[in-house]
Amino acid sequence: MTILIDEPIWPAHDTVWSHLVSDASYDELHAFAARHGIPRRGFDHDHYDVPASRYDELVVGGAVPTPGLELARRLERSGLRVSQRRKRGLPS
Repeated sequence: MTILIDEPIWPAHDTVWSHLVSDASYDELHAFAARHGIPRRGFDHDHYDVPASRYDELVVGGAVPTPGLELARRLERSGLRVSQRRKRGLPS
């Protein structure tokens, strides 16, 4: 079980953001986020959005830096990935 984080390259709200995911379970992801003070409102269906200012702290705390494409692949393989269609409430 691993918590993964990609590079903070996703721009929004005057900063750039990383994605924080688990390759095993949402419970693991939520527990990691809670331990590091990441608010539940940062959870977006299958990942947490975290600002660049938190990146180094989360890596020191155990998140494994992972290129974005690899992070997406591992999330998909875990069965935890939520498709864009499902996020929008559309049939798969």
